[in-house]
Formats: sequence, structure tokens, C-alpha cells
Amino acid sequence: MKTILITGASAGIGRASALHFARKGWNVIATMRSPEKETEFTMVENILVTHLDVENKESIHNAIEQGITKFGNIDVIVNNAGYGAFGIFEAATEEQIQRQFDVNVFGPMRVTKSILPHFRKNRQGLIINITSGGGRVAIPLFSLYNASKFALNGLTEALLYELAPLNIRVKIVEPGPTKTEFTGRSMDSLQDTQLTHYSEFEQKIGSVYQSLFDPQQVDPPNLVAEVIYKAATDPSSQLRYHTGVDLMKEREELNEDEFISKMAQRFGIDIP
Repeated sequence: MKTILITGASAGIGRASALHFARKGWNVIATMRSPEKETEFTMVENILVTHLDVENKESIHNAIEQGITKFGNIDVIVNNAGYGAFGIFEAATEEQIQRQFDVNVFGPMRVTKSILPHFRKNRQGLIINITSGGGRVAIPLFSLYNASKFALNGLTEALLYELAPLNIRVKIVEPGPTKTEFTGRSMDSLQDTQLTHYSEFEQKIGSVYQSLFDPQQVDPPNLVAEVIYKAATDPSSQLRYHTGVDLMKEREELNEDEFISKMAQRFGIDIP
């Protein structure tokens, strides 16, 4: 029986993935910042609920050790914990910029570095990083989030080559718009009441996103969980797995100027 460790398993994609893998017979280490609030997972025999904060190296080490003690081994880790900052870049504080990268980039780096000695000892392992369509397609008002996910994509692709000689595999799952708490409590707003220059632009772009993130039109977390399971059980060397691929398909099919022109038109932006 294989064992998987999932970060950010309290809600959304992480929670759906923990349940999906458990139902498939896997041992699951479901990590979260506030495990004392979890009630459903504690009733499932093959799920271990434990504390992990991707901003704290000691908590990462402890979660890995608890998982190995409980199940004897870890075969797969899923770097899923994520945080999104939304708004005008100029309005971002230094603290918001730092935290965006601390959670979305430095967090997966910490978890990956912590698990690598175990994977090297076993001479095998799989790292799945949950990036985003926003890691390959940038959109207005998501500058910090886009930057963090572009960075995670770059890290993951580099590790694909770097870890291959050690028989450690690396994969990327890129969800499109998904019905998760990322659009709720896990979303931070970049605001500066002095920056009135952007007000009209923000309102216009906001109306576009209201339709883009309509709960009736986005993927449910369960769909992304199925794709993560596919990535975890696929023995091939495929790197990327997608959901909601429309924009990424356009990105691949059009040249850069054509794509930027089409995106600007979609948002009603005139680029000088």
C-alpha cells in the first residue's frame, strides 16, 4: 500500500485529494495548519491528520517523521498548499509580496528539500507540485500570484532533470479555475485607497472575473483530485497534467503577439 503526503489538506483541492486517495486504498498523510479543527478525516483509518505549516521548517520535518512512523514510508508528496494575492501590483505591501512567495514558492521548496533525503534513501519517490494555469498564462490583477506560480513551474521543470538520476520523479498539475476556498478565505486583497488611478480599470477587470470564476462554470475540486491521482499513478515521464486547458491551449497554438492581443481584447485593454 502506497503512502502520500498532501499539504493544504483542510479544504479545496487538498481535501478532495486526501479523500480520493484514501478511497483508492492509499495511506494518506493529510497535513494542515490547524489539524485540531479536523473531524471527518480522523474517522478514516488510513488517513493521518497532522500539523504542517509550509512557512515553518520544523513543522514540515515533524509531519514527515510522523508519517513515516505511522505508515513506514512515504512514496509521494503533493505540494498543494497555496495562497493568492489579488489586486493592483502597486498596492501590494512588502509583507504581502514576501508572503505570496513564502507560501507558494519557498513553501514547496522547504517541503521538497525535507523529503528528498527519504526519497534518496529509498532510491525512488514522486513529487507533484500543484501550480496553476496562472503559472503559464498571466492575467491582470494576479501579478503576484502569477509570478509565484511561474516560479514554481520553473523550479519543478529544473528538478525533473536534476532528480532523474536518483530515480525521483517530478510532475506538475495545472488546475484551471476551480471551486475552492482559494477564491474565499485563502485570497488576500491588495488595496491602497490612495491609488485611485486604477479604480476604473479594477472595476472593469473585476466584472470579467465575476463571469470567469462563476461557481457554475469552474471545475469542482474532485475533478482536480482525479487528475492528481492520474499523475501519481502514471508510470510515464509525462511532466504536465491539466484541467480547464482553454487558455493554455491558446498559449501553445498562438505566437506571443497574437496571444497577448487576444488576451488584451478579452479584458478590454488597449496596449500602447
